Amino acid sequence: MGIKRVLLPNRVQTNKYAMKVPGYKDMTLTSIGSLETELDDNEMPDRTRVTGGRQKAVEFDISVPAHHRIDILQCESWLTECTEPVTPTHKKVATILFFHEQLRDIPGLKYFLEGVKIQKRATPEGELDNDGEMAVVTYTLTADEVTFLP
Repeated sequence: MGIKRVLLPNRVQTNKYAMKVPGYKDMTLTSIGSLETELDDNEMPDRTRVTGGRQKAVEFDISVPAHHRIDILQCESWLTECTEPVTPTHKKVATILFFHEQLRDIPGLKYFLEGVKIQKRATPEGELDNDGEMAVVTYTLTADEVTFLP
């Protein structure tokens, strides 16, 4: 017979999140991709694998509503910084927060990202058969390192 477990109240919700970049206004994002942290590893002479201890770069997507002009302008300005000639400030820091169900102002999960830059932009697709869904611009970001903040 299995052991019954009880989920604690006040769960962290996946639809209550924010990404904060110092120097930028808080952006409205319709989605944010997961941050898959992976460590590099090394193969030993006996063919066992050991961790190299360093994080590989993380890649994730954010989607911004196309009608949120200020948010789009911020992302486009950042993308311009990452384009030739690259500015020294093109890599930024960011914090990603996921909030509790009840305690809306207290983050349940916090991640600090270093070396964040915009890698790619995807414009909305146009389609006449569409029922008028909201257009979003998707940006692919990369981060050199992700740190969990307790």
